[in-house]
Formats: sequence, structure tokens, C-alpha cells
Amino acid sequence: MNINRRAFNAALAATAASSLLPGLAHAAKSIKLTMASSHPTTVPWVGVLKDHFVPESNTRLQAAGSETSINWTESYGGALYKFDKTLEAVSDGLTDLGWVGTLWEESKMPLQNVSYYTPFVSDDLPKMLGLINKLHADMPALNAAWEKQDTVFLGASGIETYHLLTREPISGFADLDGKKIISAGSVGNWLKGSGAAPVNAGLPNFYNLLKTGVADGVLIAFSGAFPFKLFEVAPNITKVGLGAQMTGGLAINKSTWDKLSPDVQETFRTLGAEYTAKHAGILMAVASKFEGLMKDAGATVTDMPQAEKEKWVNAMPDLAADWRDASGGAAGEVLTAYLAGMKEMGFEAPRNWGG
Repeated sequence: MNINRRAFNAALAATAASSLLPGLAHAAKSIKLTMASSHPTTVPWVGVLKDHFVPESNTRLQAAGSETSINWTESYGGALYKFDKTLEAVSDGLTDLGWVGTLWEESKMPLQNVSYYTPFVSDDLPKMLGLINKLHADMPALNAAWEKQDTVFLGASGIETYHLLTREPISGFADLDGKKIISAGSVGNWLKGSGAAPVNAGLPNFYNLLKTGVADGVLIAFSGAFPFKLFEVAPNITKVGLGAQMTGGLAINKSTWDKLSPDVQETFRTLGAEYTAKHAGILMAVASKFEGLMKDAGATVTDMPQAEKEKWVNAMPDLAADWRDASGGAAGEVLTAYLAGMKEMGFEAPRNWGG
């Protein structure tokens, strides 16, 4: 048998190299993914996607010895889609991952809106969102709601608590009667019984609605009010504390998820939980800071008296009961689990929601 000695030696060397350095035998696989949001990175629930989730994904994969790296394309601030299309953008694959605003998806994802139907429970966003993530882990119906929309839930997002900013001063609950108040999505339910008319809109549009007089005020958290300079056009700030809320969450397209290797899926699960905790902590930290900055800029800040808050909560219909009955399915179980979980953490509802 004639043997090509040069070819034989080359093959032998290659075999030895691959056995000694197994990493060279498998070239790293690069996958392309898009991360997007309807809102800008100035708001923490988007900023953490850009500053933590995206860069950390490759860092974690590399540290774990994964053969996969991610080539990210990022698009924030509504460049790909607007506030009312966040769910469709992820479910249809316009983006692979993105922030989904479930507060605008009452009909498609009612279970994710449970906190909006139990206002005035707690202003502690980290604990509330921690419970929401736990409920998603424990209650299949919550994850099923995402998968029904061809998405996979990675971590909850939220807002620390809602206050009232108005063009004219508000002295008490009765002053809401006849006012047009911006109240995005499910927030509008809090105005039932007040005589105020809700105006549904996305955060990027709030400023012009107030400036032009289309709206008289807005229900919003300080973490959103300050970056968008809403205090310039609605300088009368009344602290109400309607409660921390789940506004949505980070989700990934289901088809994209199914194609990911297990190590990438595990990394995304871990980063999803970190996303929730990290942006919740930031929101709590900046809320008081932003309050002071708005006051320094000329806004008037007052506290709504407790008696006026009680008038507000008691004027509402039983939002939770209406939501439970309209949503059906697992809504009653989710409501019970949510209120019980909040109570275990020391947060008692101001009325018997759903009772």
C-alpha cells in the first residue's frame, strides 16, 4: 500500500491537536438576535435591557464555556414599533426579544393585569415583582397566557407607584370630577367612580397631550414623570400612592426560544430574573430623587390626605371582582394567590378586593 507520508503526518497532527485542545475542534456558533422596545433607554425597565441583559448574555455564555455567542441588534425608543404593538412585535417575530406592555393587553393577557385591579396595596416594587415572578413559576396558567401569544416570559417589569400630576392644583378627590386624566391601559379603571375621563396613551405621548390641553392631568410614577419632563406641563404633583404595579415583562418569541440551545435558555432565564430585580431596585432608588428634582425645578408637591385616599378607594367599584368574573378561567386563583402573597409580606389590601 502506498501511503502519502506528508498527508498522513498532517492528519495525525490535526487529530492530536483536537484531542489536546477540544475547544478548537468545535468552532463557536454565532447566532443573531434582536432586542427592542417601544420605550427609550432612559426608563429603567428598558435601560437594564441595554446595560445588563444584552452585554451580560455573552459574558455569561463565555464564562460557562458555551459554544454559542450572540450577535445582537438593538432597537429602542419605538424605532421598530410603538407602545400599543409591543406584544405583536414579539409574537410576530418583528423582534426576537423585547419589553411587552401587558397593561395594554387586557383582552389578550388579563391574568398579567391582576395588580391593576387591586390598587392601594403596596408601593414596594421589588417585593411585588418578586411575587409576580414566583407566581409565574408556580401557576402554569400565567406562563400559558404568554405561550398562547407565541411568546415566552423571562421576567416581570413594573412601576414603583402612581401619583397624580395636573395642570391645575388638586385639593382632594372631588376635584377629579370632570377632568381628563391620562391613564394608560388598565390604569383607567382607577378613575371609575371619580367622574374623571381616562385618556389612554403611551408614555412618549404624554407631554404633548398635557401641553396642548387634550388632558388635564396624568396618573404616573415619578420614574416616568421626570425623564419625560411632565412636571413642566403638569407642575402640580399630588402624591397618592396607588401602588406598585406589574406593567409587563421581558419576553422572547416562542419560535426563537425553541431554537436556542439549553445553555442559552438557562442564561436567559437567569438574566430575566436579574432584569426584574435590577430595574425594580433602580426605580425605587430614583423615585425619591426625581421627586426632589421636580420640586427644585418649580413643581409643587403635596400629599393627598389619607381621608381623601379612602374616599378614592371606596368610590371605586370592586375592580377585582369585575376583573375576575370577566376574565374567568384561572383569574380567581391568581387573584387569591396574589393577595395572599402580598399579605404574607405584610401588605394588607385597603378593602376586600374580590370579596
